[in-house]
Amino acid sequence: MREVVVLIPDVDIEQNIEIDVRINGRARTIQYRVELLNWEGNDVPPKDKVQVLRHKIAEYDKDWELVEVGAPTDEDIPLMFRKKSSS
Repeated sequence: MREVVVLIPDVDIEQNIEIDVRINGRARTIQYRVELLNWEGNDVPPKDKVQVLRHKIAEYDKDWELVEVGAPTDEDIPLMFRKKSSS
């Protein structure tokens, strides 16, 4: 099993989250980052929103990986990234 779902309390957008876990008795800290991607205008066509999202993901810090795309609104979309492990 690669993923475990852990419900966390609501956090403000563009916050860092650290979760301490033990895997086979070994302590590990997993870091997450929640960011809000703004569409910069309410009249952006859906095709253009996909391009904006693709660009944001492709240009994101390579030490972080996208783990979740939240539900979009007319104004923005939340993205959650996880810091890649150094091992």
